[in-house]
Amino acid sequence: MILDAFRLDDRTAIVTGAGRGIGAEIARSFAEVGARVVCVARSAEQLDQTVAAIESQGGEALAVVCDLTESGAADRVVAAALDRFDTLDVLVNNAGGGGHVPTKRASDEHFEAALGLNFEAPFYLTRAAAKAMKQRGGAVVNISSGYSRAANIGSIPYGGAKAALEQMTRMMAMEYAPAIRVNAIRVGAVETENMKQNLLAAMPGIGEKLAAWTPLERHGQPEDIARAALFLASPASSFVTARVLPVDGGVVLERSAMELIARAERLAEG
Repeated sequence: MILDAFRLDDRTAIVTGAGRGIGAEIARSFAEVGARVVCVARSAEQLDQTVAAIESQGGEALAVVCDLTESGAADRVVAAALDRFDTLDVLVNNAGGGGHVPTKRASDEHFEAALGLNFEAPFYLTRAAAKAMKQRGGAVVNISSGYSRAANIGSIPYGGAKAALEQMTRMMAMEYAPAIRVNAIRVGAVETENMKQNLLAAMPGIGEKLAAWTPLERHGQPEDIARAALFLASPASSFVTARVLPVDGGVVLERSAMELIARAERLAEG
């Protein structure tokens, strides 16, 4: 059956940033199709909620509270996965964020934090996971952002880190082929709690404007990204590697919608 190719039975998946938003949705979705899920995040409370949701549906999950930017964190996460489930088959590098600051105020700390979480942590975790994946093979899915390409005012540290993540995706795909596939998802505007609190609430009306700039005329939802991640993690994409899949409602602009909206508003104000 064609749908069997989308299942993850007898596979163990690590999902970072699994306490909320896109990461939590990916973790729950993977468990629904048979995966044992290692949920990684800094918040124990949020992780407990994700694990409880998975277990309430009969799935298996492990919470690993961890700051992935700390030295040795990658090895600890992989060791915890192997200790509990013996094998490792899938890694989703979803944890990310930060690095949105005007250029004139960008500091060493801003760059170090953005690169550490969005680029260095996925690098070290993928390298550690690959050692465990080599015998059975595996799949890595990196979660990137439209800011890796779209020019946005005040997001150089974050956008630069995500652009580096996409190049890492292509290079690691070559290095680890054929046993391990490495792909990425370039995410558009997704309506997570973080987006609601830090963007939609702070800038009334911006949600409608962002939707209007998107050909599909809506914001993305976490399940949109989870479904794409499932495709890239499952046997359904067994002939796909070194690719960056845009899941953004069709946005093709090199300049971000937010930046264009801001410029239009400034022009309208005179």
